[in-house]
Amino acid sequence: MTALKRIGKPDKTPFEISWGTFTPVLMKTYHEKTGSDLPPEEYFNFDTRFVLPAPTKQKTDFTPFFKDPLPGNLSIDEWGIGSLPTLYEIPDYMHHPLVKMSTAEEINNYPWPDLGEGYRYIEMAKKTKIFQDRGYAVCGELYQTIFETAWLMRNMQPFLLDLILNEDIAHAICENITQIRIKQARFYAKAGVDIIRLGDDMVSQQGLMMSRETYNTFFKQRIQRIIRAAKEINPDVIIFMHCCGKVEAIIDDFIDVGVEVLNPIQPECNDLNWIYKKYKNKLSFWGGIGVQSVLFEGTPEQVALKVHETNELFGKHGGFLIAPAHILDPAIPWDNIMAFVDSAKDL
Repeated sequence: MTALKRIGKPDKTPFEISWGTFTPVLMKTYHEKTGSDLPPEEYFNFDTRFVLPAPTKQKTDFTPFFKDPLPGNLSIDEWGIGSLPTLYEIPDYMHHPLVKMSTAEEINNYPWPDLGEGYRYIEMAKKTKIFQDRGYAVCGELYQTIFETAWLMRNMQPFLLDLILNEDIAHAICENITQIRIKQARFYAKAGVDIIRLGDDMVSQQGLMMSRETYNTFFKQRIQRIIRAAKEINPDVIIFMHCCGKVEAIIDDFIDVGVEVLNPIQPECNDLNWIYKKYKNKLSFWGGIGVQSVLFEGTPEQVALKVHETNELFGKHGGFLIAPAHILDPAIPWDNIMAFVDSAKDL
């Protein structure tokens, strides 16, 4: 925490792999290579831990919201989003419960998840204290904060069209999600987490997916309301924003609403030197090691060199947690993963 807040010069640069875990196939490799049954965060002793709400007690039948017959291997989460397994690691999100709706009233009457209910945060609060007593910074997860959850529920193309052609529907979807996120942020803050991790990929590797006017209309103030809700409970909680892609054009907007930590500062599509020079006194940084570049195609020696170069840029005066810019999958050679871990531990 001292390193992330830039309070004095830290004794080391904290590190993790993104979200403290690997994708499923790579997790199997991890267990085979290490011979350990521990989760990676324990085996490698990352500086952070994360907590999530307890499972829901609701038993919602989402099948009426899907017109087509549903395959037997479909998984439906508590938002009603249906996904199918693929040959790769990422599921295929093919079933979207709001896609057929045509009015804001239908959206408002949807059986939204009970993520804002207190029973889901009781054990989480206990786990937070246990991790903190062990010396770890604890992250409360609010990823897919608004935009990603919205399009996963509506489907990407219809939702992007809603932002232009059906504003009432777009606002209804975003507002219902925001109300839930505000409640979650308050529970995380009450539980005493050190960091609340927001996240929405609203940019591509070329830039914003929408106009700035659209971003401001539907998302900016809602993100600010979520952050304010957390800060009203605990002014010291650190606000983290994950946004893959080319983020330079939206960083000022993040700062405007109260973001304090930027992740993952993807090196393949951002000028990291420019970002650090411009924002070093306004933000802390988290990430920086490319999974499309050095971790994927480099040698272990090149990975180690990049870890030290990136830390020299971002971490010399604190305010930096070094990590891969995305969750690691089987495309990343195991030797490169170990080169990252070993080098990060030496910082």
